[in-house]
Amino acid sequence: MAEYLPILLFLAVALILSVAFVFLPMGVSRLTGAHDPSVAKLTEYECGFPAFEDSRSQFDVRFYLVAILFIIFDLEVAFLFPWAVTFLDLGWEAWGAMMVFLGILTVGFVYEWKMGALDWE
Repeated sequence: MAEYLPILLFLAVALILSVAFVFLPMGVSRLTGAHDPSVAKLTEYECGFPAFEDSRSQFDVRFYLVAILFIIFDLEVAFLFPWAVTFLDLGWEAWGAMMVFLGILTVGFVYEWKMGALDWE
């Protein structure tokens, strides 16, 4: 049982902290009066005017395709930047590996371009 004491202690601390982070802000808001909704608190705050239609309307699938493309090429930059900073120290193997990586991404980009994923009507 002594072997499990650190694990049980860790779980107890995690439970106490999670309860504190959930219920402590709720209790503080009740005490300070921040929980009282009013007309001003319930107004639109993201764009400044009421929504035109239901918030559960479907997005066009092209929106998701553009978002996925953005994530892919954002990750490409995340891999390119550290490589570009240290590529002189890494040698020819690292240069070749990065060229293979960029080649695969270029083939994928050309395929998406030809399939019309970047065309917005």
